[in-house]
Amino acid sequence: MSIKERIFHSILFEVIALIILISLSKAFTDHNPATVSGLAISLSLTAMLWNYVYNLGFDKIFGAERLSRGVVKRLGHGVGFEIGLLTVSMPMIMWVLDRDFISVFMINIGLSLFFVVYAVIYNWSYDTIRENFKPAAIEV
Repeated sequence: MSIKERIFHSILFEVIALIILISLSKAFTDHNPATVSGLAISLSLTAMLWNYVYNLGFDKIFGAERLSRGVVKRLGHGVGFEIGLLTVSMPMIMWVLDRDFISVFMINIGLSLFFVVYAVIYNWSYDTIRENFKPAAIEV
């Protein structure tokens, strides 16, 4: 994957996730939507940077042939990513939502579970679509 495609991959991932999570937070929480949206965008930007670095390392260790990755490798990829992101997101969420460690840890567990499932679905879909539409339009 080229640098431009990695950036596209990451931005598309985050935009779809933001749409889902901001919609869910408006429907199911009593937090100020602007505060939650700002937090979500901040976490998204942090996750994009981490995503770029993490995926470069993952590809170096496990190879760049992404389509051949099975369920176990994809789940491991998602879990590893979320553990790294958890260490950064905990203090940020605690501060913005003014919540204690345990509450934020529970929120983060829910977010992590969502993102592990979402990342597997997104990456598998992306890789499949990319393989089927491999013309120069995707190889940016």
